[in-house]
Amino acid sequence: MRKLGIDYGDSRVGIAITDALNITVQGLETIQTLGNDKIVLKRLAELTKEYEIDTFVVGMPINMNGTKTERVEVTQKFIHKLHCQFPKIKVEEIDERLTTVAAHKTMNLLGVNPQKKKGIVDTISAVYILETYMNKIKNSV
Repeated sequence: MRKLGIDYGDSRVGIAITDALNITVQGLETIQTLGNDKIVLKRLAELTKEYEIDTFVVGMPINMNGTKTERVEVTQKFIHKLHCQFPKIKVEEIDERLTTVAAHKTMNLLGVNPQKKKGIVDTISAVYILETYMNKIKNSV
């Protein structure tokens, strides 16, 4: 069973996935949502069937000082939709502070074309979200 990382946003949702043994994490895709969660939920349903997902790991947008951002409530509503549509799949929240900054640094180091950054930054952020979660569970064993 695999885990799926989700960087949830208004117009784009980054998706990352573990390998079948839950050892590595790789970026999967960025879903263009057009502000419609139904598009995201439909694609997640396809991915859960294709990859046998047992856990969704959703990045929670917390401020640097630890307070909740305006996006937290929106993200929590999305998490509620995940629970309703996928009752058998565990949903975990992970602090996503600095994941977008780290994603931009990674793209800069790799020399990614600036016009392509917008399309992949969310996927890379999802990788960092899922890696953070995987490290957390490895360290708690």
